[in-house]
Amino acid sequence: MSGAAGARARARAPEPTGTRRPRTAMTAEAMGTVLSVHVLPRTHAGADAAVSRACAAFLERVRADERKFSTFIADSTVSRIRRGELLIDADAEVAEVAAACARIGSRSGGRFSAQWRGGFDPTGYVKGWSVERAAAACLAPLLDADVDAVAVNAGGDVRVFTAERSDWVWSIGIADPLDRGAVLARVGLRNGAVASSGRAERGGHLVDPRSGRTAEAVGASVVAADLAVADAWATVAAVSGCADLSWIGAAPETNGLVVGADGRVRRWSAGVEIGASDADALALIGTGRAHPDRR
Repeated sequence: MSGAAGARARARAPEPTGTRRPRTAMTAEAMGTVLSVHVLPRTHAGADAAVSRACAAFLERVRADERKFSTFIADSTVSRIRRGELLIDADAEVAEVAAACARIGSRSGGRFSAQWRGGFDPTGYVKGWSVERAAAACLAPLLDADVDAVAVNAGGDVRVFTAERSDWVWSIGIADPLDRGAVLARVGLRNGAVASSGRAERGGHLVDPRSGRTAEAVGASVVAADLAVADAWATVAAVSGCADLSWIGAAPETNGLVVGADGRVRRWSAGVEIGASDADALALIGTGRAHPDRR
């Protein structure tokens, strides 16, 4: 699997930071993973009918994208492109995804690619892209109803929304790739996304598209304004590994961390590397405390 088809996230489900508790409004399978939607109602009733309709519409949009982009569905648009039956620009959404993958590939110096085994395969981008746009279209409008906050967990990749009127903050734990029972860092987020990638989740299936070698990092997590961006750059970070943060200047819209096989942790914010044990700098990434550099 190429850099673009990289490992899925190791972020944990968002947790509450106040006395109220969000409720799980939907759990379903799509895009080869489990999706869950969590809402924080303003009142006990919590716009139940609106939430149900929004969740159904969200799921249908994601599944429609799966039918179009899956390489495991024989008659999907992407499968037909891979067989040479269609051109990429035959479908506007596929062309949009292909162009986005190409831009990230260029910005990252070739560390990301939508090509795998000789064919077009945007798997590593399309899940984040699909969940992002479906959540923005179907779930974010709930903030105008009787809902203060909404979160989507897509196999560990997390997208959250919070109403301006609310003081709610989602607390998102980033799992330690070397100790699945531990939390490496915690991100306090109102509106944005966290995604992760790395060998801990997908073994040797995540490879550097420049060389074909297995990705360097055990784990990498990225915080960004939307899930498509976070997901793609988490793959770039995992492919590059701890020894190479030369690309972070090309992704100033991201904050994140990368974990090496030896336990070394490096962090960056807005294109600049920050100290691994600097509490003030860590606040740029999240509200929690992360491990110091464990070398």
